[in-house]
Amino acid sequence: MNDAAGYAVFFFPQALDALGGAIKPYLQDGPAGPHVSCVEVDTAGAFIEMTLEGRTPEGREVQLELMVPSNMVRMIVSARSDTAAFGFRDRNRSAAQPGAAPPEPEAGA
Repeated sequence: MNDAAGYAVFFFPQALDALGGAIKPYLQDGPAGPHVSCVEVDTAGAFIEMTLEGRTPEGREVQLELMVPSNMVRMIVSARSDTAAFGFRDRNRSAAQPGAAPPEPEAGA
């Protein structure tokens, strides 16, 4: 997935066979196999609802909702491209001042 934020939804091979040509326009191929890239996923209920962003042939932006039975989905991967490094952050630092030093401890603390 190349998006800055979103989800990659992977299906069981039998699900791809059952969905056939209907799913093919939405599939992307990647190192981990074919998947649907989407900006939002709702897993509450019998169907997995995926919100996809696309463009019409005229260039107009559209949002599509694709729903498949939840038993067809093998795995959902969250893809984030944050600039922050992985690890623990200092909760004492001000969010408005990302480079600010943590406050000094109070005397007697």
